[in-house]
Amino acid sequence: MEFRYTEDGTPTLFHPGYGEAYHPRQGALLQARRLYLEKTRTHLHPAPRVLEVGLGLMVNFRVALESALARGVFLRYLAVEKEPLPREVMAAIRLPLPLGERVFGEILKAWPEERFAGPWGELKVVFGDIREAALPTLWATAVFLDPFSPQKNPEAWEKALLWRLRLASRRGAVLATYSAQGAFRRALKEVGFRPHRVPGVGKREWTVGIAVGAPRFPCNGG
Repeated sequence: MEFRYTEDGTPTLFHPGYGEAYHPRQGALLQARRLYLEKTRTHLHPAPRVLEVGLGLMVNFRVALESALARGVFLRYLAVEKEPLPREVMAAIRLPLPLGERVFGEILKAWPEERFAGPWGELKVVFGDIREAALPTLWATAVFLDPFSPQKNPEAWEKALLWRLRLASRRGAVLATYSAQGAFRRALKEVGFRPHRVPGVGKREWTVGIAVGAPRFPCNGG
């Protein structure tokens, strides 16, 4: 895999199998903060429970952890990752997050364990396909949907999977993702998220979906 730097100065990786980088060229740290942390209001939640699809280099996790540590709140984080990266690759990507990076260093010592815990909170990692992963019911306050793109990794965006994510979300939970694809947003609505387009970085648009009512089974399949 090839290391690259994004425009905010933070590094990412290019995955040759998917033909995409793990983060946008506009900025890995910027997207983690503005999209996943802030658009889901995780930076304000008194007891955040985050479900992430696509843990990757743990940038989103580390940003959420930094926020939780700064506020003195307990973070519960559940991530599903199909292709975990080696420890030495993870260790090469360090971020300007003074509180979170200390905890991240401890996590790396035991990587790839499936559970990490401390006074800061808890991280559980499910290694495998998100379509087969066991997810808790009505648990998450936020969903970080951050796999590779619908064009390169379509199974991570299927309607049946979005329904499973809705089942795992509490009412009022916010799902955030970088994709604004029309078919995807329509599928979000059909399973019980109220989708909204939000301004992204540059000319891009992002999507947030608010969990409303009860989860609705996708009658038309995925």
